[in-house]
Amino acid sequence: MIELNQLRCFVAVAEELHFGRAAKRLFMTQPPLSRQIQLLEHALGIALLERSSRQVRLTAAGERFLRDARHILEFSARAEQAAQRVAHGGAGRITLGFTAVSAYRMIPVLLAHAAHALPDVDVELREMVSTVQIDALASRMLDAGFVRQRAARHPLEYRLVQREPMLVAVAQGAPLAAYERIGPDELDRQPFIAYSPNEGKYFHDMISGMFAGAGRLPNYLHYVGQTHTILGLVRAGLGAALVPASARELHVDGVVFRPLAGVDVAAELYLAWRADNDNPALPVFNAMVERFLTEGADGGIV
Repeated sequence: MIELNQLRCFVAVAEELHFGRAAKRLFMTQPPLSRQIQLLEHALGIALLERSSRQVRLTAAGERFLRDARHILEFSARAEQAAQRVAHGGAGRITLGFTAVSAYRMIPVLLAHAAHALPDVDVELREMVSTVQIDALASRMLDAGFVRQRAARHPLEYRLVQREPMLVAVAQGAPLAAYERIGPDELDRQPFIAYSPNEGKYFHDMISGMFAGAGRLPNYLHYVGQTHTILGLVRAGLGAALVPASARELHVDGVVFRPLAGVDVAAELYLAWRADNDNPALPVFNAMVERFLTEGADGGIV
């Protein structure tokens, strides 16, 4: 059996063409160095070196074997370094959940940063609503996820990564578009497009709770799950809607956005993960997110 140490010894002798210099280079004495070369030649069944009292030179087989020995040692070193990077989280794979709305700005900016900061960590994306993500985190189908709310039913770690205001979306040219700011009073009994209590539960509960707290009730015409669908209905003049500020990234023609007046309502986004997740890349990824946020990341509000 050929050992890596034998290859290292052979490469040193082949490059120095002198056992004394090769031994010094390897921080060993000549007898054990000679023994390693003998064992290597015995394992191969060929002579790699021609020795005399005055010189050492490579045989034809030795010259060919030297090229391969160097490649093997280089590959071994790369494999060792790669394994160490994986073990320390500098390389590997993260399975990351995200919501559709978070993909409008936060996720693309973060992933672009991750590609630069952690080039050897592959990020596999899974689009899921928050409730499904939380179950997937608990069952270890995800390493981490960007979710809208904390969940008491599973013991997860959370880090607030974004807090964005809610805006009123109205059709360009609609009467409400003349307002600089729009509050619950202006939306009372007005045609309104709302998030579905199933597919858009987080936003549905937030918005309906806001109206209930203000003692106002819009005229709910449609309930849909996706923000881009809501904006399409708004553009058609079917009603106003409340959407997170990142919805402006969709650039829907014919829709204008106005600040929400009189109430403080914001959509929160958390990075969630299991504390006992043993993926070495996870703490490295989390640390990257932390730096991304504390260095004034675009789209992250802490």
